[in-house]
Amino acid sequence: MTTELIVTPKNAAHALALFDAGADAVLVGEQKFGLRLAGEFSLEEIATLTTTAHKQNKKVYVAMNALYHNDRVEALAPYMKALNDYHVDGIYFGDPAVIMTHREIGNEVPLFWNTEQTATNYFTANYWGERGASRAYLARELSMDELIEIKENADVQVEVQVHGMTCMFQSKRPLLGHYYLYQGKALQVEGRDAQGSMVLYDKERDNRYPIYEDGNGTHIFSPNDMCMIDELEELLEAGIDAIRVEGIFQEDTYTLEVTRLYKQAMELYASSPKEYRTEKNNLFKAIEELQPKHRPLDTGFFFKESVY
Repeated sequence: MTTELIVTPKNAAHALALFDAGADAVLVGEQKFGLRLAGEFSLEEIATLTTTAHKQNKKVYVAMNALYHNDRVEALAPYMKALNDYHVDGIYFGDPAVIMTHREIGNEVPLFWNTEQTATNYFTANYWGERGASRAYLARELSMDELIEIKENADVQVEVQVHGMTCMFQSKRPLLGHYYLYQGKALQVEGRDAQGSMVLYDKERDNRYPIYEDGNGTHIFSPNDMCMIDELEELLEAGIDAIRVEGIFQEDTYTLEVTRLYKQAMELYASSPKEYRTEKNNLFKAIEELQPKHRPLDTGFFFKESVY
């Protein structure tokens, strides 16, 4: 199986452009069902996008990885029935309510286990595999060795993030924004009125942590962007089933160009690992030139302990 390149788009036009740039699949959805999406997609938009994508031999996945309170559970069945009718290619979930609903309505859409920080070992991945999941999207706090060990022992497909922001914190409440704004603490919320540009600024380290609040609570992201374009060889050699470029908080053109570069890297490796090794530093430099000055690149936790 060829490794799949998944990207998170901001809107339908952006999704189609990402397909042209080399994305094999896009992940979309609505915030009331999915966490930390790059854009909001209605059911009608998902239906149209899926039809167009399938004509291009591309895939559309839908995020349903929120944690649901009782008052939201009843909305799962009609939403999943619609996704089944549209023949979307996969549903990401973290709450067992999605699996229970999946069984009750006879849904045929593949399920992908996605619980963020808790997807850290192959036993748990296989546990959810036995209950209906066909893929596990692994935690971003894992090292390269841990990721490869999970792939070697997992009975399900394995997906890994390779580029973009990572979530450092989530609260079910709109907690931090209120606390720092009204208590006058060291960290302040900048751009409070503009959700897209809201950041927590740490003056001591000169770090800016993107933050937003929605129906799922408060989300705080890393001050750096992960970039693994020059370190893909081990992941591709290990047969990782899917890699993801995260587009949240990024400009459309940035995500498009990054997608093109990652697809180029993957095709280079597939045709000649030696040529990839020769060109990988140039690919990294190309992304470095696109990178906003206040968002340095790093390799996440692939080569370091999971501490911030």
